[in-house]
Amino acid sequence: DVVGMSTVPENIVARHMNMDVLGVSVITDECFPDSLVPADINDIIKTANEAQPKLTLLMKRVVEKL
Repeated sequence: DVVGMSTVPENIVARHMNMDVLGVSVITDECFPDSLVPADINDIIKTANEAQPKLTLLMKRVVEKL
């Protein structure tokens, strides 16, 4: 299971405006209950930057199919 920071509220607002929605999230921080450590913003940014090329390619391919 994953807890997102903004995906659900943004989707609720978009649907309220009758917009079609595709939710995509990148997990940048793992919080395991048995080994909690404070989040490190540098690690979060590094993970997001590593995911960016794959996410960009995915979105380009999705848009091509629309």
